[in-house]
Amino acid sequence: MQYRNIIRILGLLVTLLSVTMLPPALVSLIYRDGGGVSFLMAFLWCLFIGGFMWYPNRAQKGELRAREGFLIVVLFWTVLASFSAIPLMLLDEPNLSVSDAFFESFSGLTTTGATILTNIDVLPHAVLFYRQQLQWLGGMGIIVLAVAVLPMLGIGGMQLYRAETPGPVKDSKMTPRIADTAKHLWYIYLSLTIACATSYWLAGMSVFDAICHSFSTIAIGGFSTHDASIGYFNSPVINLVCVFFLVIAGVNFALHYAAVQSRSIRSYIADPEFKVFIAIQIILTLICFTVLMSAGVYGDAEQALDQALFQSVSISTTAGFATTSFADWPTLLPLLLIFSSFIGGCAGSTGGGMKVVRVVLLYLQGIRELNKLVHPKAVFTIKLGSKALPNRVVEAIWGFFSAYAAVFVICMLLLLASGMDDISAFTAVAACMNNLGPGLGEVASNFASISDFSKWVLIVAMLFGRLEIFTLLVLFTPAFWRD
Repeated sequence: MQYRNIIRILGLLVTLLSVTMLPPALVSLIYRDGGGVSFLMAFLWCLFIGGFMWYPNRAQKGELRAREGFLIVVLFWTVLASFSAIPLMLLDEPNLSVSDAFFESFSGLTTTGATILTNIDVLPHAVLFYRQQLQWLGGMGIIVLAVAVLPMLGIGGMQLYRAETPGPVKDSKMTPRIADTAKHLWYIYLSLTIACATSYWLAGMSVFDAICHSFSTIAIGGFSTHDASIGYFNSPVINLVCVFFLVIAGVNFALHYAAVQSRSIRSYIADPEFKVFIAIQIILTLICFTVLMSAGVYGDAEQALDQALFQSVSISTTAGFATTSFADWPTLLPLLLIFSSFIGGCAGSTGGGMKVVRVVLLYLQGIRELNKLVHPKAVFTIKLGSKALPNRVVEAIWGFFSAYAAVFVICMLLLLASGMDDISAFTAVAACMNNLGPGLGEVASNFASISDFSKWVLIVAMLFGRLEIFTLLVLFTPAFWRD
């Protein structure tokens, strides 16, 4: 294991992270809210520690193997999320404990969107901007950004990319060189962010709110600059803008790249995962609309459709934005929406959850097993669109699902042991592992009231969800550490 090389890379990445402390300091200067000193101090700390890690190991360069790739991805998220907590711990307002600061920073960088903060509207603009920025940086995975600057890192990036990229098929690249792939991903990501911010501004948001909410929308994060989230604006137009960009961000970014390159939407139409993803959004919206109308929750059909569409897309894509308290809807709907977050977005998107393609393959595998019961000697292949998948991919899907279920149960049992009620424990783990944010019961609005032990359990759940289970779980196998 190339430990010194890994420390060198982490040192460079921490140094890069230090630069992200400067924009909130600038925001503080513009709005004169007094929060800039903490971010400047955090900048100096990160710059010093990053340099201290890099300088003694600056000559330790070498091509990373698969094992180093997995290790550095896990260290990347844990180390950078930990360093991201520094300014939150230094702030006077809000005055956060170590556990709270770590929970907020991990939630931001993993794009979970669960928060321990209350009275968000009165927080300094620098803090509000920093939270949104964390989600934006975590949305596509800062590892991809780091791979895009490979000349500075001096490493091969394919191992990092394969360890970070979500979805069951990780060997396909949009361009021959991984650095080009990362750059194209970020060009698309940045372009969508600008388009989203402009749309929010035209729809009635202030410039500050438009920029901040575009960060968390394209990242499918869910943080907001207001306690009432998107509901603060009370605007059906803003709701539609949010829904539109959440759907775009929930689609595989490789499809966006193919569409840009070919200047055609055929890549979307031909993709089976995309079609299932859109179908899920439509079905959820129709179910929510029907139940809301039949229960008389809203006075007219237009308002019911607006709320049904927004909450269905927000929760199922794992964004977690809110226009109303969906926990107060008829019991069927809150649970249905929480369960929809287990599916999440498409592979290669900024969404959380198990990913649509995995759920589709689990369904197809179940159908194949039923067919085998009827025709034991027949040979059935699983196809995704017109492409037959090898058994290894299907086996990996089942392995992922089993590991996901095991981690979920362990985390939930730990929360129950800490004294949390069953509904709160179940939905808290679902919200954090699926990188969703809001849950039900005690964690319906925020996570401020839960114990520090529960917060640390949920931080681990966020990491498992963001790193797609196996990337983190493989570090606990003895074979990983053998030379």
